[in-house]
Amino acid sequence: MPTHVSAEAHGDELGALLAFLEAQRGGIRRSLLGLTDEQAAQRPSASELSLSGLLKHVVEVEQNWLDIAEQVPPTVQRTPETWNESFRLVGDETVAGMLAHWERVARRTEEFLRSVPDLNQTFPLPEAPWFPPKAEQSMRWLLLHLIEEVARHAGHADIIRESLDGQTAFALVDAERAAQEATAGGE
Repeated sequence: MPTHVSAEAHGDELGALLAFLEAQRGGIRRSLLGLTDEQAAQRPSASELSLSGLLKHVVEVEQNWLDIAEQVPPTVQRTPETWNESFRLVGDETVAGMLAHWERVARRTEEFLRSVPDLNQTFPLPEAPWFPPKAEQSMRWLLLHLIEEVARHAGHADIIRESLDGQTAFALVDAERAAQEATAGGE
C-alpha cells in the first residue's frame, strides 16, 4: 500500500476501518488519473478487466452490500444477461460520472455505518446458493469485506495501469499529491 492510513483517533475501530476502506478506494481512483475514458476502457492484459470496468464493479459491489445491510431493495438489479455490464461502462456512463457516483455511495456507506449503534449489529444475508441458510453478518464483517473487495481490485488496477503506460501506484500517489498541492496553492 503506497499510502499511510491513520485512524481518526487512537482506539477508534470504526474510524480506522473506514479510513482503510477509503485508502483502498483511493488506489482505484488514482489508477484512473490522467486517462481518457477510452484509455480507461482498454484491456491490456489477458484479463477482460479494464480500469473503468473495475471502477464500475467496485461501485456496484459497495452499493449492493449497503443495500443488503440497510435491508432495502437492490439499487441495481443484475441478471445473467446483464452481469457483464457490471464490468464495463455502457450508454452515457463515463469515468467522471462513475467517480462522482462512487463518492455518493461512499458517503452513504459512511453515514450508514456511523449511524449503527455497534459494529456487532447484524443484518440478514439474502437467500442465495453461496450463503448459508438464514445467515447473518455483522457491520464489522461488512466493512472488512468491503476493504477486501476494493483492495483486491485496487491490485488489479495497479497492474492494468502499469500495463497501459508504465505508471506505478507510487508514481500515481506523487501525481495526486502534486495536483492537490497545485489546487491548494491556486485557491
